[in-house]
Amino acid sequence: MTDVQATPPAGGPGAGQSKSQRAYEWIRERIARHEYGPGYRLVLATIAEHLQMSVVPVREAIRRLEAERLVTFERNVGAQVALVDETEYIHTMQTLGVIEGVATALSAPLLTGEHLDRARAVNDRMIALLDYFDARTFTALNQEFHSILYGPCPNPHILDLVHRGWSRLSGIRDSTFAFVPGRAHHSVEEHKHILRLIAEGADPLEIELAARRHRWATLDAFIAAKNPDSASAASSSTPPASGGTT
Repeated sequence: MTDVQATPPAGGPGAGQSKSQRAYEWIRERIARHEYGPGYRLVLATIAEHLQMSVVPVREAIRRLEAERLVTFERNVGAQVALVDETEYIHTMQTLGVIEGVATALSAPLLTGEHLDRARAVNDRMIALLDYFDARTFTALNQEFHSILYGPCPNPHILDLVHRGWSRLSGIRDSTFAFVPGRAHHSVEEHKHILRLIAEGADPLEIELAARRHRWATLDAFIAAKNPDSASAASSSTPPASGGTT
């Protein structure tokens, strides 16, 4: 395990957090960064020692991660990072497409020119990666792009669901773009379309559906690559395109 400063300095990041919350965020961050990959065994005593706390808050953190399906627990085996589950990935992407679409539509009236400029700059960085593709960096930038667009969502419940969806995705796959790199070229063009709709003050429903189709198109590409014969099954409810997102 990577050695870390276990106890945050007074007034520093995490200073006001409970021990359970600190342990939860510490473990989740390492899952998200893929330091702890699928199947990695989480030894509670070792984590507790690193974080300079008892096993009790670490166990509480593990239970939270288990509820989020990022961690599994088996008798005589213990806790480990959840293995990649194709069905779970499909369900998570379908759900995220819906809630992220809503969050983006609700955010749209609150997005300033500065927000859109930042999002365009991130997308430009993604375009620059296409010739020398780095799937993990591309994925991180993709998440940054979308977080700019849904970040101002005024509904905290929807925003929490979006964050949970992204967190769950980070635990069940490294990068869809690593598996279907050709999808990256379509993705950045769809980003431009979504930005155009927001900048032009399009109807919120049009923005919502564009964001949803964008997410589900990535899912379709994954399914087509994994299971060519069943590519149309998982997202048969995708609404017909209204232009600009293919």
